[in-house]
Amino acid sequence: MSKPITDLIHHPYTPPSSFEAPQGGVYKASTVFFKDVAAMRARDWKTKAGYTYGLHGTPTTFVLEERLAALEGGSDCLLAPSGLAAISLVSLALLKTGDEVLLPDNVYGPNKALAAGELANYGITHRLYNALDPSDLAAKLSPRTRLVWIEAAGSVTMEFPDVSALASLCRERGVTCALDNTWGAGLAFRPFDLEGEGWGVDVSVHALTKYPSGGGDVLMGSVVTQDPALHLKIKLTHMRLGLGVGVDDVQAVLRSLPSMALRYAAHDQSARDLARWLSQREEIAQVLHPVLPDSPGHENWRALCGATDLAAGLFSVVFDERYGTEQVDAFCDALKLFRLGYSWGGPISLVVPYDIGLMRDASVAAWPYQGTLVRFSVGLEAVEDLRADLLQALDAL
Repeated sequence: MSKPITDLIHHPYTPPSSFEAPQGGVYKASTVFFKDVAAMRARDWKTKAGYTYGLHGTPTTFVLEERLAALEGGSDCLLAPSGLAAISLVSLALLKTGDEVLLPDNVYGPNKALAAGELANYGITHRLYNALDPSDLAAKLSPRTRLVWIEAAGSVTMEFPDVSALASLCRERGVTCALDNTWGAGLAFRPFDLEGEGWGVDVSVHALTKYPSGGGDVLMGSVVTQDPALHLKIKLTHMRLGLGVGVDDVQAVLRSLPSMALRYAAHDQSARDLARWLSQREEIAQVLHPVLPDSPGHENWRALCGATDLAAGLFSVVFDERYGTEQVDAFCDALKLFRLGYSWGGPISLVVPYDIGLMRDASVAAWPYQGTLVRFSVGLEAVEDLRADLLQALDAL
């Protein structure tokens, strides 16, 4: 007679497979069973034709990958533990000793730190180019350049580049072009079809931590591609690095995806309202938001996003230079609804003061503003309440 615990572990019952509900099942697995040795030997982890090991995917992760690929207009998607992990995956997969990567001068800080740290340790060099000047990128592309990163818009200084022109230069030179598409989120524009002719960037990286998650409680990133050979190259590195994501987090993103377009539009509208209001305040020297005509790269935003008229929920302000760092810090401390915290895309509005001198290389392009910069991520609170919060904090100046 078998022991009860053995019967418990090997209980033969399986539920009927006809169950359907708004949310799909959450499949958690490290080990995956095979019916026989032949099936084990025949299974290929590089495709979605079957399952081999939890690290290579379950039905839950496969569903999220397919939906994200469709969202961004690509054909294949890989999940990573964070947006930065997705960035690192792309660079590590596509670069080797002796290669060069070009980064925009408004690049996400940790991407630049990766290039100056790990990539440099591996004998990979990097240079910065002026994000708003395609001719500067053209001049800096060299036979050693293997990867170019684009940000639209810059995650702090909000310049909006001519993505089509930059991607076109890369394509002409045979250089892989990767876009950090967290701001656009697959909604503001289609990264693989920039000119309506079926071409654009080669890789779209997305911090799912932001708008796809929407709750400020998930860390995850994605890498979407359109070329199967490029996808496989990145996927092989993905496997060798052992990158995986928690399935509960995958389910959280899947649950949030259907409302993302609604939330994105709400963030966008409130951010525009507040950006325009702040542009009239005498305390503010400049508001940096792509929809504003005097914001750097406004015409590029209009050309790329005019069909959707979307612009996310981020903007930055430069305070009049008569206000020093301590005064601007006091303004940030005085805010009650805007909380001090990194990231964006969640329901709660956030604020962060930045030291531009630490973020930009003046030798690439001069920063035209003298005051202290503060970035706002607008949440889902009533815009009237957020405006009142900003007004009372301005008194702290």
